[in-house]
Amino acid sequence: MRVLEKIKNKDLINKDLIYSFLNNLLFNKITRKLLIALLEKLVISYLKPGKKNKFSSTNTKVQHEKKLIALSIINSVKRAIEGNALSKEVSKVVLKLWAGAIITNRAKDKIINNFYEKNGTEPPFFLVISPGHECNLHCQDCYAASESRGHKLSWEILDKLITDAKKAWGIKLIVFSGGEPFLYKSNGKDILDIALKHNDLLFLAFTNGTIINSEILKKIRLSKNLTPALSVEGMEKTTDNRRGIGVFSKVVSSLENLKIQGVPAGISVTVNRNNYNEVLSDEFLDFFFIKQKIFYAFYFQYLPMGRNADFSLMPTPYQRLEFRKKLLDIIEKRRLFILDFWNHGTLVNGCIAAGRSGGYLHIDWNGNVMPCVFIPYSSGNILEIYENGGNITDIWENPYLVSIRKWQKNHGYGKEYSKSNKLGNLLIPCPYRDHYSDFLNIIEKNKAIPQDVSADELLKDLNFRKNMLEYEKELAEIFNKEWNENFLRISNKLRNSNK
Repeated sequence: MRVLEKIKNKDLINKDLIYSFLNNLLFNKITRKLLIALLEKLVISYLKPGKKNKFSSTNTKVQHEKKLIALSIINSVKRAIEGNALSKEVSKVVLKLWAGAIITNRAKDKIINNFYEKNGTEPPFFLVISPGHECNLHCQDCYAASESRGHKLSWEILDKLITDAKKAWGIKLIVFSGGEPFLYKSNGKDILDIALKHNDLLFLAFTNGTIINSEILKKIRLSKNLTPALSVEGMEKTTDNRRGIGVFSKVVSSLENLKIQGVPAGISVTVNRNNYNEVLSDEFLDFFFIKQKIFYAFYFQYLPMGRNADFSLMPTPYQRLEFRKKLLDIIEKRRLFILDFWNHGTLVNGCIAAGRSGGYLHIDWNGNVMPCVFIPYSSGNILEIYENGGNITDIWENPYLVSIRKWQKNHGYGKEYSKSNKLGNLLIPCPYRDHYSDFLNIIEKNKAIPQDVSADELLKDLNFRKNMLEYEKELAEIFNKEWNENFLRISNKLRNSNK
């Protein structure tokens, strides 16, 4: 990490040449082994208990989990290169952008420092945009309730949003959701034209993976700064059951084509009460990580919202804990880069929504601004703000989002860990899913408006409310015990193992 910081701050040396040199080392069979070993040692040293840096934690167990995920990322780079799933040209661009994003120093970043001086906190790290509501699939319980036709942001607004966020916040990453983002078209342009224009940013697109044709593949390879996460629900039978017959084979075909192009890709998985064992099985992990050579996997535990929201599909609190323990064991033993929402609040210090420092905001196809993709309640619209001559920071200052950020601080973000059963438990970080009673108070206080029929119906559904409040209570009982016993009471054995 210190090596990267020196690269970042060394004005006399052309950083592009240094990144090219490091990239050449990675793609040389002999030097790659040495460089990977060096990076692993740097990570272990950087995340050693007692170290004080922006990635450190006062909790040894949390620090240990951060170390494991960092080592899994390094291993993913190694596997991708050795499996010919990452081209040298793409790697060079990604290395430069990610290194610049990770080692950003507030004191040397004028935009971030100005924001901090004014607001007492750093700005969001990224922005999630759902540019269009249109989708070619009709998944039976789509969280966004996507349609075959739908609203969308204009190209001018999409470009303005990203430019605005760069100037106001110095963001490093744009995440596209939807609707199906590769269906977005405005003025003859698409999301890949945005990636090409804003080549100083990283892009991630959550896609159903069924329409990645040769033209899209060519533009992804040309941009070099966008990675697609393709959605699956498990193996073929499970995926096709939710998404439609033949979808799994199309996703696999797209992954194989992306692999040929040397573009790093991953998968996005909705974990529910029925598939939570399947998506951690050796069959599933071997198929995608070993055979398809994916770079990462994002696991999103099912949250009832959108089309045909079904509370009975939510993993039980016990299943959630069991899933967390099993996944942590897999990451440690197999070094696979897997992020689990919401179980990995430990890695990011809790909830990252509502424009928190290091976090994000979500803006949908109508310009409505929401704290999170999975919280479809808004009290502001970016189109209206632009019409009135404002900018993106005006929505960041919205009382609704401010209330959530205040809740985050009370729950543990930015504070030393509490010995209380309630405060500071990063295993239950979500105000909506994990603390529904608090969420209802925030919604009522700020008069946040549901953004679709389903969101409105759920808010009024007394049976749903009862289920969520009971879930919250059971979750607290299980996860407060886990937090107190395995995080607050840290063993000397774990401390010594990290030295």
